[in-house]
Amino acid sequence: MTKNAIVLGAGIVGVSTAIHLQRRGRQVTLIDRKDPGNETSFGNAGLIQREGVAPYGFPQQLGLLLRYALNNRIDAHYHLRTLPSQIAFLARYWWNSNARRHALITRAYAPLIENSIAEHKDLIEASQAEALIRKDGWIKLFRTQAKRDAALAEAALWQNEFGVEYDSLAPADIARMEPDLSGDFAGAIRWRDPWSVLDPHALTSAYRRYFESLGGRFVTGDAASLGPFGSGWKIMTTEGPLEAEDTVIALGPWAAVATRRLGYSFPLGVKRGYHMHYAAEGDAVLNNWMLDAERGYLLAPMNRGIRLTTGAEFATLDAPKTPVQLDRAEAVARTIFPLGRRLDPEPWMGARPCSPDMMPVIGKAPRHQGLWFAFGHAHHGLTLGPVTGRVLAELITGETPFIDIAAYSPQRFKP
Repeated sequence: MTKNAIVLGAGIVGVSTAIHLQRRGRQVTLIDRKDPGNETSFGNAGLIQREGVAPYGFPQQLGLLLRYALNNRIDAHYHLRTLPSQIAFLARYWWNSNARRHALITRAYAPLIENSIAEHKDLIEASQAEALIRKDGWIKLFRTQAKRDAALAEAALWQNEFGVEYDSLAPADIARMEPDLSGDFAGAIRWRDPWSVLDPHALTSAYRRYFESLGGRFVTGDAASLGPFGSGWKIMTTEGPLEAEDTVIALGPWAAVATRRLGYSFPLGVKRGYHMHYAAEGDAVLNNWMLDAERGYLLAPMNRGIRLTTGAEFATLDAPKTPVQLDRAEAVARTIFPLGRRLDPEPWMGARPCSPDMMPVIGKAPRHQGLWFAFGHAHHGLTLGPVTGRVLAELITGETPFIDIAAYSPQRFKP
């Protein structure tokens, strides 16, 4: 008899997990309150970051922390009134970002990143989404020689340990590759391995269509109605109650709420982010995904226009939008590239789900049979969706995961 499975959350992680379960003979229903890919997966930099072996750490230098405290930067912003409720998460995040601990976390995290391109390639080809993909890497720009030299030294270490490939770009190389770019940049790194996505929402939608072609279903439903039922699980949907032997919670920043209802307490934080699309002035062209590293924003030439993305905003999940970072970033970006009018009616905002040790939560729920977790991917949700989906589906169906996922176990938090 075919076993049923529910996947709660239709972002890139949930859709990828649903695909891999359906491929392995489960009858899968994907459930969300919105159509797939319309929350956090909608608004990201559109990068499959094979180079991203080291998760984003919390600053350690006192001088830099003091500059962040002024709350006037592009790469980070905080809501003062919500800091007391976030201090426990931030303290653990800071502690884990110590150089020694961060190095250990990077080695544990790297296997996910190292398989990100191959696992996306599988689903991209299966979903016939090749037209949405570019395979020419991305560029990290530096305004000072000191920052450039430090980044190049780190890139050399990553190349040696993790096989990450890169090129060092001189100012003349930047000018040749981006003739419409201005600004006195000291140099850049071009990461060779990453792929970029011309429309992240369209990619998730393509994966959803492939999932349905395998026999899977998508229905809308309320995660709050999930509960144990007999030897499995039951949830209310717009098509009525649904029962399944296995349920995966892949709800991104809402996973903490859903798991709390079931008696778990994961120390998840939220990093919110914003984006806006722009036209280019005249016949100007942006050729590459580019991060202005010392200012903390990214420009990406996507199908809808040039997407500008911001850094992290530390606020509660349901706080009103405060897109001050976007306004700051736009002002700086206009000094290096001829951005035209805004193309979106208002800034988009999403929330990244983050664990204090910077690694996702992937594995079996400690206190329930048939309950599985896949969340907490922080800045790398798009990158890690397919590889997460594969390893979790292997675990659920009794296979040995193709990489060791012990480091991502829910048990590490004793929730």
